[in-house]
Amino acid sequence: MRAVLMTAAGGPEVLQMADAPLPELPGPSHLRVKLHAAGVNPVDTKLRKGGVPKLPAILGCDGAGVVESVGSAVTRFQPGDEVFFFNGGIGGEQGNYAEYTVIHEEYAASRPASLSMNEAAALPLVWITAWESLLDRVQLKAGETVLIHAAAGGVGHVAVQLAKHLGAKVAVTVSGPDKAAFARELGADKIVDYRAEDFVAAALDWTGGQGVDVVFDTVGGGTFCRSFAAVSVYGRVVTLLQTACESGDLKTARSRNQSIHYELMLTPMQLSMHAARIRQREMLEAATSLIEAGKLKITVGRVLPLDQAAEAHRLIEEGHVSGKLVLEI
Repeated sequence: MRAVLMTAAGGPEVLQMADAPLPELPGPSHLRVKLHAAGVNPVDTKLRKGGVPKLPAILGCDGAGVVESVGSAVTRFQPGDEVFFFNGGIGGEQGNYAEYTVIHEEYAASRPASLSMNEAAALPLVWITAWESLLDRVQLKAGETVLIHAAAGGVGHVAVQLAKHLGAKVAVTVSGPDKAAFARELGADKIVDYRAEDFVAAALDWTGGQGVDVVFDTVGGGTFCRSFAAVSVYGRVVTLLQTACESGDLKTARSRNQSIHYELMLTPMQLSMHAARIRQREMLEAATSLIEAGKLKITVGRVLPLDQAAEAHRLIEEGHVSGKLVLEI
């Protein structure tokens, strides 16, 4: 099969099209899937730069395609079924920048009928991240206020929709009028162009000086550290990034009895947590219900052919893509 191989740690140029062995079913409960699309995520670029344990490697956590063959114990799918999933691509199991992959049947979900393969491949990582952040970590409730950073990005744009579905009032940070218009279409109640105004002052003004109940940080760095000043007493902050702040920022969080949460949706796959991975598949099935009800949409900002994976990584690192970037196979 044809696949994009990561041959070394480094820049996008280390991603090269090559021939690779067709993956064999590792067990009786596995599927072999002919891939039609692979989502591209920031974690892919970080792994490419930082390296993975075994090279060459095939990156890409998100995939969508058609079941080609099944193991003897498979009961959930049969050849010809269309599926989407989050699986592989972080240095252990093969990822999805390839023509074929294999996956345990319990980790795959049926493709939503109203989504194209490209759209289905764009959804898993960002949706699971948003779900675990807003429901599992901070338990966002109807009527609460939430500030979502980088709302036009992959995780951000589905987080806005999920927060609105939960009944929250949503403020967002974006850069520029195009992304502001995109966030408004998603249902954001308050839009802050962080290049033109201070998001802390805007959040405080929006909440009558109280601060928001929740901040969802997808940016890290100074944005994370400054966010405590925008959060209410007993408020919650959830971040996707490793963090290090000045003592003054953390003093604000402590003096206001705020809680800090971390979200890494890769953990169940990294630690081989079977039950947790099944639960993540159930999150995808919940997304399907919302999609079919017209309450959730996934925006694919750019589609490139598989052999342009290196260019996809360049675009992700430049940060100019709204929604998700997908490789079409």
